[in-house]
Amino acid sequence: MLKWSVILLVIALIAGIFGFFNVVAAAVGIAKILFYIFLILFIVSLFMGRRGRSM
Repeated sequence: MLKWSVILLVIALIAGIFGFFNVVAAAVGIAKILFYIFLILFIVSLFMGRRGRSM
């Protein structure tokens, strides 16, 4: 998921260079959403991983 965020960010940068500002806004918006979802899932997996190991 983080890979897709970076890909969309690169697409937004390239589109910004060529002047396609509608594409930039859409790509950046999607990249932000994917990044926040990745961040939330990463934090949840950190906490769930610690609880899962019981000896």
